[in-house]
Amino acid sequence: MILWINGTFGAGKTTVAYELHRRIKNSFVYDPERLGYVFMANVPNKISKDDFQDYPLWREANYKLLKQVSEEYDGIIIVPMTLTNVNYFEEIIGQLRQDGIEVKHFTLSAFKQTIDQRLRKRLEGKNSWAHQQMDGRMKSLANPLFNEQIQTDNMSIKEVVETIADLASIELLSDERSKIRKSMDRLRVTLKEIRIFK
Repeated sequence: MILWINGTFGAGKTTVAYELHRRIKNSFVYDPERLGYVFMANVPNKISKDDFQDYPLWREANYKLLKQVSEEYDGIIIVPMTLTNVNYFEEIIGQLRQDGIEVKHFTLSAFKQTIDQRLRKRLEGKNSWAHQQMDGRMKSLANPLFNEQIQTDNMSIKEVVETIADLASIELLSDERSKIRKSMDRLRVTLKEIRIFK
């Protein structure tokens, strides 16, 4: 099974993905952005695209690699990735489903003010690429194609994780970490997101 965690930038996808990973036995976090950064680093500026998702090869590579991993890995694959283009959704998730791979898709939703606050915590201000993408991405994600929607404004990370697990019929491991340990684990994810550490 693939759990695809969608949502605009700052919605909490990566944090939720790694929390799910900690609590799901035999799970793996697959990050499509890693392939995107390969494209951005290896295409000359004169012919590069603003968004690596616009490279057909990026979409094809992620579809094929997710298909292979799904067929060979006896566990749950967790994919935190903003995907708002209907055609791109069909090229990756739609094609995986056509191939008989179970993909459970969830969109983490929140009001604009909440997303703005979360982006600021990641040190991304109003001039950042993520912030400038916010309105358009949120509008696109309102399309019913991107259900199941989870409104996260007043939910804790734990509640979001448990909601996804419940909707996907996945049994979670108990979480025995202290509050300090949870905070440290989540801080590491945040630092990774803003690429202070790789």
